[in-house]
Amino acid sequence: MSVSTAADTARLGAGRYIESAEQPSDTTTSVHELSTADGAKVTGVLRTVPGATTVVALMHPRQDLTHHVLVPELLARGFAVWTQGTRSVNNDLSLVHEQALLDVAAGQVFLRDREFDSVLTLGHSGGGALFAFYHEQAGLASAARLSSTPAGRSVDLAGTDMPVPDGAIFMAPHPGQGQLLLRLIDPSVIDENDPLSVDPALNPFDPANGFAEPPESSSYSAEFIETYRAAQHARIERLDAVARELVADTARARARFKQSGDAADRRASLAPRVMTVHRTDADLRFVDLSLSPNDRPYGSLFGRRPDLTDYGLVGFGRLATPDAWLSTWSGLSSNAGFLRCAPGVRVPTLFVELTGDQACFPEDAVEMMNALGTDDVVAVRVEGTHFGGPIRDGAPTGASLAAAEIGGWLAERFG
Repeated sequence: MSVSTAADTARLGAGRYIESAEQPSDTTTSVHELSTADGAKVTGVLRTVPGATTVVALMHPRQDLTHHVLVPELLARGFAVWTQGTRSVNNDLSLVHEQALLDVAAGQVFLRDREFDSVLTLGHSGGGALFAFYHEQAGLASAARLSSTPAGRSVDLAGTDMPVPDGAIFMAPHPGQGQLLLRLIDPSVIDENDPLSVDPALNPFDPANGFAEPPESSSYSAEFIETYRAAQHARIERLDAVARELVADTARARARFKQSGDAADRRASLAPRVMTVHRTDADLRFVDLSLSPNDRPYGSLFGRRPDLTDYGLVGFGRLATPDAWLSTWSGLSSNAGFLRCAPGVRVPTLFVELTGDQACFPEDAVEMMNALGTDDVVAVRVEGTHFGGPIRDGAPTGASLAAAEIGGWLAERFG
Protein backbone atom coordinates (compact mmCIF):
# COMPACT_ATOMS: atom_id res chain seq x y z
CA MET A 1 0.00 0.00 0.00
CA SER A 2 1.34 3.46 -0.89
CA VAL A 3 0.18 6.71 0.69
CA SER A 4 0.66 10.33 -0.38
CA THR A 5 -0.44 13.22 1.83
CA ALA A 6 -1.39 16.79 0.90
CA ALA A 7 -0.24 19.59 3.21
CA ASP A 8 -2.52 20.39 6.11
CA THR A 9 -4.31 23.71 5.74
CA ALA A 10 -6.90 25.91 7.39
CA ARG A 11 -10.52 24.83 7.40
CA LEU A 12 -13.35 26.25 5.37
CA GLY A 13 -16.78 24.74 5.06
CA ALA A 14 -17.98 24.14 1.53
CA GLY A 15 -21.47 23.49 0.22
CA ARG A 16 -22.54 20.07 -0.98
CA TYR A 17 -23.14 21.39 -4.50
CA ILE A 18 -19.83 22.05 -6.23
CA GLU A 19 -19.39 23.76 -9.57
CA SER A 20 -18.07 21.28 -12.11
CA ALA A 21 -15.88 21.72 -15.16
CA GLU A 22 -17.27 21.67 -18.68
CA GLN A 23 -17.26 18.29 -20.38
CA PRO A 24 -15.18 17.99 -23.58
CA SER A 25 -16.92 19.20 -26.72
CA ASP A 26 -16.35 15.85 -28.46
CA THR A 27 -18.26 13.92 -25.78
CA THR A 28 -20.88 11.50 -27.05
CA THR A 29 -23.82 11.04 -24.66
CA SER A 30 -26.47 8.32 -24.73
CA VAL A 31 -29.27 7.43 -22.32
CA HIS A 32 -30.16 3.79 -21.68
CA GLU A 33 -33.04 2.08 -19.92
CA LEU A 34 -32.03 -1.28 -18.49
CA SER A 35 -34.05 -4.18 -17.13
CA THR A 36 -32.78 -5.82 -13.95
CA ALA A 37 -32.82 -9.54 -13.27
CA ASP A 38 -36.06 -9.14 -11.30
CA GLY A 39 -37.78 -7.02 -13.93
CA ALA A 40 -37.26 -3.52 -12.54
CA LYS A 41 -36.30 -0.64 -14.81
CA VAL A 42 -33.24 1.54 -14.18
CA THR A 43 -31.69 4.30 -16.25
CA GLY A 44 -28.09 5.18 -16.98
CA VAL A 45 -26.17 7.74 -19.00
CA LEU A 46 -23.07 6.72 -20.94
CA ARG A 47 -20.65 9.48 -21.90
CA THR A 48 -17.61 8.65 -23.94
CA VAL A 49 -14.85 10.46 -25.79
CA PRO A 50 -12.88 9.34 -28.85
CA GLY A 51 -10.37 6.63 -28.02
CA ALA A 52 -11.80 5.77 -24.59
CA THR A 53 -11.18 2.10 -23.79
CA THR A 54 -11.79 2.28 -20.04
CA VAL A 55 -15.17 3.15 -18.52
CA VAL A 56 -15.74 4.29 -14.94
CA ALA A 57 -19.15 3.58 -13.40
CA LEU A 58 -20.50 5.98 -10.77
CA MET A 59 -23.51 5.04 -8.66
CA HIS A 60 -25.07 5.94 -5.34
CA PRO A 61 -27.87 4.00 -3.66
CA ARG A 62 -30.09 7.06 -3.25
CA GLN A 63 -28.83 9.91 -5.44
CA ASP A 64 -28.79 10.80 -9.12
CA LEU A 65 -25.13 11.17 -10.14
CA THR A 66 -25.77 12.20 -13.75
CA HIS A 67 -24.06 15.52 -13.11
CA HIS A 68 -21.45 14.40 -10.58
CA VAL A 69 -18.46 16.73 -10.53
CA LEU A 70 -16.06 13.95 -11.54
CA VAL A 71 -17.86 13.24 -14.82
CA PRO A 72 -16.25 16.03 -16.91
CA GLU A 73 -12.94 15.56 -15.11
CA LEU A 74 -12.75 11.91 -16.14
CA LEU A 75 -13.92 12.58 -19.68
CA ALA A 76 -11.25 15.26 -20.09
CA ARG A 77 -8.65 12.64 -19.15
CA GLY A 78 -9.84 10.26 -21.86
CA PHE A 79 -12.08 7.89 -19.91
CA ALA A 80 -15.70 7.01 -20.58
CA VAL A 81 -18.14 7.52 -17.72
CA TRP A 82 -21.32 5.61 -16.85
CA THR A 83 -23.67 7.23 -14.32
CA GLN A 84 -26.62 5.14 -13.24
CA GLY A 85 -29.43 5.31 -10.76
CA THR A 86 -30.93 2.52 -8.71
CA ARG A 87 -34.66 1.87 -8.61
CA SER A 88 -34.71 4.08 -5.47
CA VAL A 89 -33.18 7.33 -6.75
CA ASN A 90 -34.15 10.21 -4.44
CA ASN A 91 -36.23 7.77 -2.42
CA ASP A 92 -34.98 6.70 0.98
CA LEU A 93 -38.39 5.30 1.82
CA SER A 94 -38.09 1.91 0.15
CA LEU A 95 -34.36 1.51 -0.53
CA VAL A 96 -33.37 -2.14 -0.10
CA HIS A 97 -29.67 -2.63 -0.71
CA GLU A 98 -29.94 -6.24 -1.86
CA GLN A 99 -32.28 -5.08 -4.64
CA ALA A 100 -29.88 -2.24 -5.44
CA LEU A 101 -27.25 -4.89 -6.21
CA LEU A 102 -29.52 -6.18 -8.97
CA ASP A 103 -29.55 -2.63 -10.34
CA VAL A 104 -25.75 -2.41 -10.22
CA ALA A 105 -25.50 -5.78 -11.95
CA ALA A 106 -27.69 -4.61 -14.84
CA GLY A 107 -25.31 -1.71 -15.43
CA GLN A 108 -22.23 -3.89 -15.23
CA VAL A 109 -23.67 -6.36 -17.75
CA PHE A 110 -24.49 -3.46 -20.08
CA LEU A 111 -20.94 -2.10 -19.88
CA ARG A 112 -19.40 -5.54 -20.52
CA ASP A 113 -21.55 -5.82 -23.61
CA ARG A 114 -20.13 -2.51 -24.86
CA GLU A 115 -16.74 -4.22 -25.02
CA PHE A 116 -14.65 -1.73 -23.10
CA ASP A 117 -11.21 -3.07 -22.26
CA SER A 118 -11.70 -2.24 -18.58
CA VAL A 119 -14.73 -1.52 -16.41
CA LEU A 120 -14.18 0.12 -13.01
CA THR A 121 -16.48 1.22 -10.20
CA LEU A 122 -16.16 4.59 -8.49
CA GLY A 123 -18.00 4.92 -5.21
CA HIS A 124 -18.24 8.37 -3.65
CA SER A 125 -19.79 8.74 -0.20
CA GLY A 126 -22.61 6.16 0.08
CA GLY A 127 -21.65 4.81 -3.34
CA GLY A 128 -18.55 3.36 -1.69
CA ALA A 129 -20.41 0.86 0.47
CA LEU A 130 -22.83 0.08 -2.37
CA PHE A 131 -19.98 -0.88 -4.68
CA ALA A 132 -18.08 -2.70 -1.92
CA PHE A 133 -21.26 -4.75 -1.34
CA TYR A 134 -21.50 -5.45 -5.07
CA HIS A 135 -17.86 -6.52 -5.34
CA GLU A 136 -18.30 -8.83 -2.35
CA GLN A 137 -21.40 -10.55 -3.70
CA ALA A 138 -20.22 -10.64 -7.33
CA GLY A 139 -17.00 -12.33 -6.24
CA LEU A 140 -18.79 -15.19 -4.52
CA ALA A 141 -19.93 -18.43 -6.09
CA SER A 142 -23.60 -18.08 -7.01
CA ALA A 143 -24.78 -20.46 -4.29
CA ALA A 144 -22.88 -18.50 -1.62
CA ARG A 145 -24.59 -15.18 -2.37
CA LEU A 146 -27.29 -13.74 -0.15
CA SER A 147 -30.74 -15.14 -0.87
CA SER A 148 -32.83 -12.78 1.24
CA THR A 149 -32.86 -9.32 2.75
CA PRO A 150 -32.56 -8.74 6.51
CA ALA A 151 -36.38 -8.53 6.58
CA GLY A 152 -36.65 -11.96 4.97
CA ARG A 153 -37.62 -10.83 1.45
CA SER A 154 -36.31 -13.22 -1.20
CA VAL A 155 -33.68 -11.83 -3.57
CA ASP A 156 -32.18 -13.90 -6.39
CA LEU A 157 -28.56 -12.82 -6.40
CA ALA A 158 -27.60 -16.43 -7.14
CA GLY A 159 -29.44 -16.36 -10.45
CA THR A 160 -28.19 -12.93 -11.47
CA ASP A 161 -25.28 -12.28 -13.82
CA MET A 162 -22.93 -10.18 -11.69
CA PRO A 163 -19.71 -9.39 -13.61
CA VAL A 164 -16.76 -8.58 -11.37
CA PRO A 165 -15.32 -5.13 -12.25
CA ASP A 166 -11.66 -4.80 -13.17
CA GLY A 167 -10.87 -2.19 -10.54
CA ALA A 168 -12.38 -0.11 -7.76
CA ILE A 169 -12.08 3.55 -6.78
CA PHE A 170 -13.39 4.84 -3.48
CA MET A 171 -13.63 8.59 -2.88
CA ALA A 172 -14.61 9.76 0.60
CA PRO A 173 -16.52 6.54 1.26
CA HIS A 174 -18.43 6.53 4.51
CA PRO A 175 -18.88 3.25 6.44
CA GLY A 176 -22.31 2.57 4.91
CA GLN A 177 -25.75 4.07 5.34
CA GLY A 178 -26.53 2.05 8.47
CA GLN A 179 -23.12 2.44 10.06
CA LEU A 180 -23.27 6.17 9.36
CA LEU A 181 -26.69 6.50 10.97
CA LEU A 182 -25.46 4.58 14.00
CA ARG A 183 -23.09 7.51 14.59
CA LEU A 184 -25.63 10.19 13.71
CA ILE A 185 -28.76 9.11 15.52
CA ASP A 186 -29.72 11.14 18.56
CA PRO A 187 -30.03 8.74 21.53
CA SER A 188 -31.72 11.33 23.74
CA VAL A 189 -35.10 10.69 22.06
CA ILE A 190 -37.36 9.29 24.78
CA ASP A 191 -40.55 8.80 22.79
CA GLU A 192 -40.35 7.72 19.14
CA ASN A 193 -43.71 9.43 18.57
CA ASP A 194 -42.54 12.77 19.96
CA PRO A 195 -39.79 14.55 17.97
CA LEU A 196 -39.18 16.96 20.85
CA SER A 197 -38.79 14.39 23.63
CA VAL A 198 -35.36 14.59 25.27
CA ASP A 199 -33.48 12.74 27.98
CA PRO A 200 -31.40 15.56 29.49
CA ALA A 201 -28.61 13.18 30.50
CA LEU A 202 -28.07 12.24 26.84
CA ASN A 203 -28.84 15.57 25.18
CA PRO A 204 -25.85 16.36 22.93
CA PHE A 205 -26.89 20.02 22.71
CA ASP A 206 -27.06 20.72 26.44
CA PRO A 207 -24.17 22.82 27.85
CA ALA A 208 -24.34 20.65 30.96
CA ASN A 209 -23.07 17.77 28.80
CA GLY A 210 -20.30 19.76 27.09
CA PHE A 211 -22.09 21.56 24.26
CA ALA A 212 -20.91 25.07 23.37
CA GLU A 213 -22.80 27.69 21.40
CA PRO A 214 -21.90 27.49 17.67
CA PRO A 215 -19.49 27.95 16.11
CA GLU A 216 -17.36 27.38 19.23
CA SER A 217 -16.25 23.77 19.41
CA SER A 218 -17.95 21.72 22.10
CA SER A 219 -16.02 19.57 24.54
CA TYR A 220 -17.52 16.28 25.69
CA SER A 221 -16.05 14.13 28.41
CA ALA A 222 -14.86 10.61 27.71
CA GLU A 223 -17.55 9.32 30.06
CA PHE A 224 -20.33 11.16 28.22
CA ILE A 225 -19.05 9.98 24.83
CA GLU A 226 -19.02 6.35 25.96
CA THR A 227 -22.51 6.61 27.44
CA TYR A 228 -23.82 8.45 24.37
CA ARG A 229 -22.50 5.90 21.89
CA ALA A 230 -23.87 3.00 23.89
CA ALA A 231 -27.25 4.73 23.93
CA GLN A 232 -27.08 5.21 20.15
CA HIS A 233 -26.56 1.47 19.80
CA ALA A 234 -29.50 0.81 22.11
CA ARG A 235 -31.82 3.09 20.14
CA ILE A 236 -30.97 1.29 16.90
CA GLU A 237 -31.72 -2.01 18.65
CA ARG A 238 -35.14 -0.68 19.67
CA LEU A 239 -35.90 0.54 16.16
CA ASP A 240 -34.82 -2.82 14.73
CA ALA A 241 -37.29 -4.51 17.04
CA VAL A 242 -40.05 -2.18 15.82
CA ALA A 243 -39.16 -2.91 12.20
CA ARG A 244 -39.15 -6.66 12.71
CA GLU A 245 -42.54 -6.55 14.42
CA LEU A 246 -43.98 -4.53 11.52
CA VAL A 247 -42.55 -7.09 9.08
CA ALA A 248 -44.18 -9.84 11.13
CA ASP A 249 -47.52 -7.97 11.08
CA THR A 250 -47.43 -7.91 7.28
CA ALA A 251 -46.47 -11.59 7.12
CA ARG A 252 -49.39 -12.52 9.41
CA ALA A 253 -51.80 -10.55 7.24
CA ARG A 254 -50.55 -12.33 4.12
CA ALA A 255 -50.96 -15.68 5.82
CA ARG A 256 -54.53 -14.80 6.80
CA PHE A 257 -55.34 -13.77 3.22
CA LYS A 258 -54.00 -17.03 1.82
CA GLN A 259 -56.35 -18.89 4.11
CA SER A 260 -59.40 -16.63 3.91
CA GLY A 261 -59.16 -14.93 0.53
CA ASP A 262 -60.92 -12.06 2.26
CA ALA A 263 -60.46 -8.54 0.86
CA ALA A 264 -59.96 -7.12 4.36
CA ASP A 265 -57.01 -9.41 4.96
CA ARG A 266 -55.63 -8.50 1.55
CA ARG A 267 -55.85 -4.81 2.42
CA ALA A 268 -54.08 -5.48 5.71
CA SER A 269 -51.25 -7.21 3.86
CA LEU A 270 -50.87 -4.23 1.51
CA ALA A 271 -51.21 -1.45 4.06
CA PRO A 272 -47.95 0.51 4.27
CA ARG A 273 -45.95 0.32 7.45
CA VAL A 274 -43.67 3.36 7.43
CA MET A 275 -41.28 4.20 10.23
CA THR A 276 -40.64 7.82 11.15
CA VAL A 277 -37.23 8.18 12.77
CA HIS A 278 -36.73 11.49 14.52
CA ARG A 279 -33.46 13.35 15.00
CA THR A 280 -30.69 11.79 12.92
CA ASP A 281 -28.05 14.53 12.70
CA ALA A 282 -26.28 14.27 16.04
CA ASP A 283 -22.76 12.88 15.68
CA LEU A 284 -20.78 14.47 18.51
CA ARG A 285 -17.88 15.03 16.11
CA PHE A 286 -19.92 17.56 14.17
CA VAL A 287 -19.67 20.01 17.06
CA ASP A 288 -16.61 18.77 18.96
CA LEU A 289 -13.74 19.15 16.52
CA SER A 290 -11.26 17.61 18.95
CA LEU A 291 -12.84 14.22 18.26
CA SER A 292 -11.38 12.37 15.26
CA PRO A 293 -9.53 15.57 14.29
CA ASN A 294 -9.11 16.49 10.64
CA ASP A 295 -9.63 19.62 8.51
CA ARG A 296 -13.43 19.47 8.56
CA PRO A 297 -15.51 22.58 9.19
CA TYR A 298 -17.85 22.91 12.14
CA GLY A 299 -21.22 21.33 11.41
CA SER A 300 -22.72 18.32 9.68
CA LEU A 301 -23.34 17.26 6.11
CA PHE A 302 -26.69 19.03 6.32
CA GLY A 303 -25.67 22.37 7.77
CA ARG A 304 -23.62 24.49 10.14
CA ARG A 305 -26.08 24.09 13.04
CA PRO A 306 -26.62 20.41 13.90
CA ASP A 307 -28.34 21.56 17.09
CA LEU A 308 -31.10 22.81 14.75
CA THR A 309 -30.93 20.47 11.74
CA ASP A 310 -31.15 17.47 14.08
CA TYR A 311 -34.76 18.52 14.68
CA GLY A 312 -35.59 19.19 11.02
CA LEU A 313 -37.12 17.10 8.28
CA VAL A 314 -33.93 16.65 6.27
CA GLY A 315 -31.66 13.87 7.45
CA PHE A 316 -30.67 10.26 6.91
CA GLY A 317 -33.25 7.53 7.38
CA ARG A 318 -36.04 9.83 8.49
CA LEU A 319 -38.76 7.83 6.74
CA ALA A 320 -38.39 4.17 5.84
CA THR A 321 -40.34 1.01 5.35
CA PRO A 322 -39.34 -1.75 7.79
CA ASP A 323 -37.59 -3.60 4.91
CA ALA A 324 -35.61 -0.49 3.99
CA TRP A 325 -34.76 0.23 7.62
CA LEU A 326 -33.29 -3.22 8.21
CA SER A 327 -31.52 -3.45 4.85
CA THR A 328 -30.17 0.08 4.61
CA TRP A 329 -30.45 2.20 7.74
CA SER A 330 -29.79 -0.19 10.60
CA GLY A 331 -26.13 -0.31 11.51
CA LEU A 332 -26.88 -3.59 13.29
CA SER A 333 -28.87 -5.43 10.62
CA SER A 334 -27.74 -4.08 7.24
CA ASN A 335 -25.50 -6.24 5.05
CA ALA A 336 -24.17 -3.15 3.28
CA GLY A 337 -21.52 -1.99 5.74
CA PHE A 338 -18.21 -1.13 4.09
CA LEU A 339 -16.10 -3.04 6.61
CA ARG A 340 -18.24 -6.17 6.27
CA CYS A 341 -17.96 -6.10 2.49
CA ALA A 342 -14.41 -4.79 1.98
CA PRO A 343 -12.67 -8.19 2.19
CA GLY A 344 -14.59 -9.10 -0.96
CA VAL A 345 -12.93 -6.29 -2.93
CA ARG A 346 -10.06 -8.16 -4.59
CA VAL A 347 -9.24 -5.98 -7.59
CA PRO A 348 -6.74 -3.11 -7.93
CA THR A 349 -8.08 -0.29 -5.77
CA LEU A 350 -7.55 3.44 -5.33
CA PHE A 351 -8.73 4.94 -2.04
CA VAL A 352 -9.08 8.73 -1.93
CA GLU A 353 -9.43 10.32 1.50
CA LEU A 354 -10.51 13.96 1.79
CA THR A 355 -8.79 15.76 4.64
CA GLY A 356 -11.88 17.74 5.67
CA ASP A 357 -14.37 14.87 5.45
CA GLN A 358 -17.37 14.98 7.80
CA ALA A 359 -18.38 11.35 7.25
CA CYS A 360 -15.17 9.38 6.66
CA PHE A 361 -12.86 10.27 9.51
CA PRO A 362 -9.11 9.49 9.56
CA GLU A 363 -9.47 6.33 11.61
CA ASP A 364 -12.28 5.19 9.31
CA ALA A 365 -10.06 5.55 6.27
CA VAL A 366 -7.31 3.47 7.84
CA GLU A 367 -9.73 0.77 8.97
CA MET A 368 -11.50 0.61 5.61
CA MET A 369 -8.28 0.42 3.62
CA ASN A 370 -6.91 -2.30 5.88
CA ALA A 371 -10.13 -4.30 5.44
CA LEU A 372 -9.88 -4.44 1.65
CA GLY A 373 -9.30 -7.93 0.30
CA THR A 374 -6.64 -6.85 -2.19
CA ASP A 375 -2.98 -6.05 -1.55
CA ASP A 376 -3.02 -3.83 -4.64
CA VAL A 377 -4.20 -0.64 -2.92
CA VAL A 378 -3.04 2.91 -3.52
CA ALA A 379 -4.18 5.42 -0.89
CA VAL A 380 -4.05 9.18 -1.34
CA ARG A 381 -5.16 12.13 0.76
CA VAL A 382 -6.26 15.38 -0.85
CA GLU A 383 -7.57 18.60 0.64
CA GLY A 384 -11.33 18.86 0.49
CA THR A 385 -14.63 18.34 2.25
CA HIS A 386 -16.90 15.31 1.94
CA PHE A 387 -18.77 16.42 -1.18
CA GLY A 388 -15.58 17.61 -2.87
CA GLY A 389 -15.60 21.26 -1.85
CA PRO A 390 -12.48 23.34 -1.18
CA ILE A 391 -10.82 23.21 2.20
CA ARG A 392 -10.36 26.99 2.32
CA ASP A 393 -11.48 30.02 0.36
CA GLY A 394 -9.72 30.20 -3.00
CA ALA A 395 -8.28 26.69 -2.78
CA PRO A 396 -8.81 24.06 -5.48
CA THR A 397 -11.86 21.92 -4.91
CA GLY A 398 -11.39 18.53 -3.36
CA ALA A 399 -13.11 17.07 -6.41
CA SER A 400 -10.53 18.52 -8.81
CA LEU A 401 -7.63 17.35 -6.65
CA ALA A 402 -9.19 13.90 -6.37
CA ALA A 403 -9.76 13.81 -10.13
CA ALA A 404 -6.07 14.42 -10.77
CA GLU A 405 -5.14 11.50 -8.52
CA ILE A 406 -7.81 9.27 -10.05
CA GLY A 407 -6.79 10.17 -13.59
CA GLY A 408 -3.14 9.45 -12.91
CA TRP A 409 -3.88 6.09 -11.32
CA LEU A 410 -6.23 5.09 -14.14
CA ALA A 411 -3.70 6.06 -16.78
CA GLU A 412 -0.98 4.07 -15.06
CA ARG A 413 -3.05 0.98 -14.34
CA PHE A 414 -5.64 0.88 -17.13
CA GLY A 415 -4.23 2.99 -19.94
